[in-house]
Parts: sequence; C-alpha cells; structure tokens
Amino acid sequence: MTPLPPTNSFVVIVPVKPPARAKSRLDALPADRRRDLAAAFAGDTVAAARHTPRVAAVLVVTDDHLFAAQLRADGCEVIPDGVSDDLNATLQQAAAETGRRWPDAVPVALCADLPCLSRDDLAAALDEVDGPSFVRDAAGTGTTMYAAPLASFDPSFGHNSAALHVTHGAREVLAPAPTLRLDVDDPVDPEHALGLGVGEHTAGVWRRQMQ
Repeated sequence: MTPLPPTNSFVVIVPVKPPARAKSRLDALPADRRRDLAAAFAGDTVAAARHTPRVAAVLVVTDDHLFAAQLRADGCEVIPDGVSDDLNATLQQAAAETGRRWPDAVPVALCADLPCLSRDDLAAALDEVDGPSFVRDAAGTGTTMYAAPLASFDPSFGHNSAALHVTHGAREVLAPAPTLRLDVDDPVDPEHALGLGVGEHTAGVWRRQMQ
C-alpha cells in the first residue's frame, strides 16, 4: 500500500518515451548517441524531482521495460503508457492514477528532457502553484511543467503550449528557475545545458560520447 502524502504535497508525473524513439529532434546525432542521451536526460530529471521538498512521489509513464526496471530500482513508481500517441491523454490518465494512489497530492506533469534540473528550481516553481499553473520553457513558446488539482487537471502540451495554457486559464509561474526551463530539443541545446550544469547521468554519457 503506497503511503499517503502530507497535505499540500505533489506527485510528479514524468512521461518517458522508450529511449530508442525519444528526442527525434536530435536527428543530427547517431541513433545510439540520441538514445543514450534521452535516457540520461530522463534519469537526471527524475533524480532531481525525487529529491525535491514536498514531492511525495515520482510517477514515470513509459513502455520501455528495461528503463522502467531501472527507475523502479531508483525509487520511482512506474506505469505503462496506455495512450502513447497522445501526450495529454497520457498525462490525464496518469493524473487519475495519482488520485487513486495519493488522493491528497497535486499532480504535476514534468517534461523528461531537463538534464540540468535542480531541486531548488523545481521547489521554487512548486511554491507558486495555485490552481492550474505552468512553467514556460526557455524558448518562450513551450511548457516544461504543468500542475493542477486533479479535478481541474487539463494539460495542453504540444505546439505553442504556453499560449494554450494561458488561454485555458492556467497561471504562469514566474520564478526564474532556469534549470526547469531548459528542455533539450535540438543539437545546440546540449552545449547550452552543459554550460548551465547537467546531472550525473547526462554528464557521464556526454563524457563517454566525447572519448
């Protein structure tokens, strides 16, 4: 039986594509490098979330069985992706599962490509959550985090998601939180991420790939 979290806690939902299919926008990289980086990005994202104050649990949604086993060993809860072709439907399904397991916690959808993420930046953003709330990405048009009570949980990830979240009434989180805003989407972004500082999974993969 999963223990219930304290009041005003969060459950972070991280959707993770199987690493072999992830980060298609890094097509300029060889397939094996892209796969390893995608897995490392997700590993560092999850590690930061697990150690963030007021995060009662991290629920990863993935169909990659090997990666799921690794994440369980690291202390995450893992469920399969029941609607893999629709990210928002996947997140809504996962949020419903958080409501079943942790009924007093607020579900938080978090992108899996945040290799620089720090617990302090995530905590600062969570401190601003008040009803439906979102974090705009560094590019200004996307979203890296969305949170809302289960009854009003309605994410709009996809093209121009920041504008969609505003249109749907979500409140924008204004904390600077640079490590929460830098999602790695193209071949230039890893260099930017390294400058900001990446987690140990990404750093290890990057060192091996540069040898």
